[in-house]
Amino acid sequence: MTKRTSAKYKIDRRMGENIWGRPKSPVNKREYGPGQHGQRRKNKLSDFGTQLRAKQKLKGYYGDLTEKQFRKIYAEAERVRGDTGEMLVGLLERRLDAVVYRAKFVPTIFAARQFVNHGHVTVNGKRVNIASYRVKEGDIVEVRQKSKQMALVLEAVALTERDVPDYIEVDHSKMTAKFVRTPALGDVPYPVQMEPNLVVEYYAKN
Repeated sequence: MTKRTSAKYKIDRRMGENIWGRPKSPVNKREYGPGQHGQRRKNKLSDFGTQLRAKQKLKGYYGDLTEKQFRKIYAEAERVRGDTGEMLVGLLERRLDAVVYRAKFVPTIFAARQFVNHGHVTVNGKRVNIASYRVKEGDIVEVRQKSKQMALVLEAVALTERDVPDYIEVDHSKMTAKFVRTPALGDVPYPVQMEPNLVVEYYAKN
């Protein structure tokens, strides 16, 4: 198990929010941060602190991306004409692991990354094992035939705690998902409020 995966429960507590909307999130029981000083961390955040928290929350939501990965995606969003925050979210949602997670082929974004890395997914009929692969509008993502009856997949499809967003068309009988369009911020079903505008402010100053 990677450090990133083993630390996923700490991310919720560090943020003080149930950022994936999971019933078993430790925040549901303890809203304070992890560690012996967690209960003391209730001080009002500075502007920098608020912006940093927004960045950590968005980065954490997509599987706790590394700073290098996240900054690279931000740089791409910045180069495109339009609202940089909206573009950032659109690029994050086009990651193959994010599409696999949104389609409910797996229960968590962390499982989605591992699922893709282990070669269980095809895009337009070709196997892709890179979680950061950029899906295009109209692409068909499918669970490979030998993987369709995996317990992990069947468990995820049965989950009622989240729905498939309308920018992805899913057929769970065939385990296929069509990426219909790149979503705007308001289309993405985040369980908590995400503030990509604060992420833009953070990188503009740092």
